[in-house]
Amino acid sequence: MIKTDSISLSSVVLHLTGNPTRGDELSLSDKALEIEDEITEKLLLRYFIGSFNENETYRFTHLSDLALNEVYSYVSALFENSDTLLEKSQQLAEFLHSKSTHVKVKSGEFYVALFDNVPFEDTTVKAIGLFKTENKETFLRVSHRSKQWHMSQEDGINIAKLDKGCLIFHTHTHEGYKCCVVDNTNKGQDAQYWIRDFLQVTPWADSYHQTDKYLALCKHFITEEYPEKFEVTKTDQVDMLNRSIDYFKTHDQFSMQQFAEEVIHHTDVVEAFMDHKKNFQQSRQFEMEDEFAIHLAAVKKQQRVFKSVVKLDKNFHIYIHGRRDLIEKGVDETGRKYYKIYYEAEE
Repeated sequence: MIKTDSISLSSVVLHLTGNPTRGDELSLSDKALEIEDEITEKLLLRYFIGSFNENETYRFTHLSDLALNEVYSYVSALFENSDTLLEKSQQLAEFLHSKSTHVKVKSGEFYVALFDNVPFEDTTVKAIGLFKTENKETFLRVSHRSKQWHMSQEDGINIAKLDKGCLIFHTHTHEGYKCCVVDNTNKGQDAQYWIRDFLQVTPWADSYHQTDKYLALCKHFITEEYPEKFEVTKTDQVDMLNRSIDYFKTHDQFSMQQFAEEVIHHTDVVEAFMDHKKNFQQSRQFEMEDEFAIHLAAVKKQQRVFKSVVKLDKNFHIYIHGRRDLIEKGVDETGRKYYKIYYEAEE
């Protein structure tokens, strides 16, 4: 999470965008949003900035020429001259509206904001924020008038839940900038208009994304491909999941050759893993290196989805953290399946 203590919100413009295929309105503001007090500014900073992971950075791209990426072009002009905020924010809103044609896209407020003194990579930089609110929550407002309490219903924004955002740091300009991206709605591949169609960003091929993508690859291979191509039990899968995450937790550098020897072991499984890696890279359009520095923040993030558990009907869960040799699977003379577990002490 990016700390907001030093950040100042210079200016912000709000527009309303929607889904043109449903006839939703595009309503463009003709002036910047008026922020009435310091408390409101701090709440906006928390809402705009609080959801980003500064380790997970992206950059703008284009198939033929980076300058043809519309958002990159508008943002570059805005970094050059902040006085063009209203004009560029309107152009960004129009472009977002034109890309919001998928059936799942909702209308909402679109914000373009300018920030100063944003902490990033051991320094502070200027930044531009693009944010969209798609979901409202219902709140109860309690007020006291004429010696009586009154309660009313209001719809508003939960400042702890940013729907969509992009925070662009004024650095690495000619390489597509460095930016952080949030998309907490429309996560399916068919509706990723925010990242794919509007921003057109791709992950930076740094140690964080290399670590993150390799762990995602391991989990996908072990849970999907491994049991399809080889005769393995659930405990075998859990064991390899544990070995995978342990490798990343106990090594500073990743080596594909070393990983294959220590984690995968068998030549035919290694070959299947490498084939799966090729397909994984193509589907995500991300080149995965055979050697890189392991990023612990990415390991910590992925560790949450590595489930070391075997579920037995609805009666039992077996959590396996190591020592595959201390658990046995079998079938008794009546045909009932069982697991036998060896241990030294109860805790």
